[in-house]
Amino acid sequence: MKITSKGQVTIHVEIREKLGFLPNTDVEFEVVGDALYLKKIAILRGSRFAIAANPGKQLIAAMQGKATVKMTTEEIMQLTRQDA
Repeated sequence: MKITSKGQVTIHVEIREKLGFLPNTDVEFEVVGDALYLKKIAILRGSRFAIAANPGKQLIAAMQGKATVKMTTEEIMQLTRQDA
């Protein structure tokens, strides 16, 4: 693999799929000694934090804090138990 004149590299599809690097995934680089690491990040409510390379965890992280109805867990469970 080579770096282009614009500093770009191609991440092979097998690696992208295994690690969940989907289009528009936010990433950051970390330099440790002479190694360069690529990490997925999430940007939620204006703060940035690293997340695991797992699409399910990324989805959960994106959904956190998005509820618009103030209900307790018990109230939600009662709604799901009611007969229609």
